[in-house]
Amino acid sequence: MQQGGTARRQMFGPAGGRARWVGVVIGGAAVSLILSGCTSSGSGTVPAGPGNSSSARSTPVESAPTTSTSSSPPLARPAVITAATGDAVNPAKPVTVAIRNGKLTEVTMLNAAGDKVRGAISAAGTSWRNTEDLVYGKTYRITAKGVDASGDAVTKTATVTTLTPDNMTMPSLQRIGGYPLTDGSTYGVAIVPVVHFDEPIANRAAAERSLQVTTTPQVAGSWYWADDQNVHWRPEQYWPSGTTVTVSAKVYGVRVGPGLYGQSDRSTSFKIGRRQVTIAHDSAPKAVNKVRVYNADHQVIRTMNTSMGMHGGQMVNGNWINFYTLDGTYTVLGHEQPARMCSASYGLPANAPNGYPCENIYNATKISTDGIYLHELLTTLYSQDHGADVSHGCLNLNAANSMWFFKHSMVGDPVEIRGAKGAPTLQIGQGGDWTIPWSTWVKGTALT
Repeated sequence: MQQGGTARRQMFGPAGGRARWVGVVIGGAAVSLILSGCTSSGSGTVPAGPGNSSSARSTPVESAPTTSTSSSPPLARPAVITAATGDAVNPAKPVTVAIRNGKLTEVTMLNAAGDKVRGAISAAGTSWRNTEDLVYGKTYRITAKGVDASGDAVTKTATVTTLTPDNMTMPSLQRIGGYPLTDGSTYGVAIVPVVHFDEPIANRAAAERSLQVTTTPQVAGSWYWADDQNVHWRPEQYWPSGTTVTVSAKVYGVRVGPGLYGQSDRSTSFKIGRRQVTIAHDSAPKAVNKVRVYNADHQVIRTMNTSMGMHGGQMVNGNWINFYTLDGTYTVLGHEQPARMCSASYGLPANAPNGYPCENIYNATKISTDGIYLHELLTTLYSQDHGADVSHGCLNLNAANSMWFFKHSMVGDPVEIRGAKGAPTLQIGQGGDWTIPWSTWVKGTALT
């Protein structure tokens, strides 16, 4: 909103008094507002003067030059205060106030409730800006005070109104599977931060420019849009152990679609733990399947027999139910003790061929979003030890091995599955971020 008026020229006053113009301009894209002050000379006094009603853009007006006499000192240059103001102001960008030919003494910005907005005058006294974000769709009143070189005071008030979004989107900082990325946590070397937006993003480039991954030591990486609501970030190779990572979504005030703005900023930090990589080879039926766990020195610290997904699947009610353990790089997503498993959960009725009723499954370490686990299953011990794949996709282990892996794996640890004959490749929607070649991954950014 705008207040103020068109400057009025004060002519010479009585007894040699002269008007000195003190202009105050509060202007921006919408309007410039002017305030004139006055001084006295000799015995005459000239009152302050601008009118209070005009919507036109104005230019600061200074007094006309006059003939100087030996008894009249030269006029000081007028002080001019300027401030960005108007309607539809972005609340995430500071409103600035400045003074020319003088110093600011006080600037107050009040919200509709009369509460002060935090701000600061510069050390030189020549500018002010608010230091906290404003709120969408609100009007604020600014009062700026200053003095000119002669010590005369100037004051002006104005209003500024922030934009009102048609809609807002809130970012959530997550990891694969929609799990929260917990501040202060330690994750394995294949952890993938994900920013999830609760609205579809039309302007992905604008949204991505507001996202930042900061690492110590520095680790290069890239964003990849899995869809119009989820963008993932990873390095080319697994994270170095000991890396500290901060993920920030500074979307407040950012327009990410027609009428759509970021609702609030988000930030979280975590650390990368020890390196542990698990590689499972599907060798059945020629040999026993082996799951080998490697430490940071690439030494095997555990070898486990397993029965993996039976090669094939079946059609149920027009849907293909896949029983493969897909090739690709998975990550540990969580641990469940027990996991409740039912074939009906993925479309296979319990009474259908290969179906099974709900049951508790112990020592269950989840590695894919569609329900692949390393877990205990004592009914397949013979198959585990004799090279037969009989599971519905999970990696069956005996009690000791499943418990060891449950206790010694960490969320974010990579699990690489190799050699599944005839199986399709793990996709990003299943948690296969690391399966995507780096040359393809970098093309998933919106900033190209």
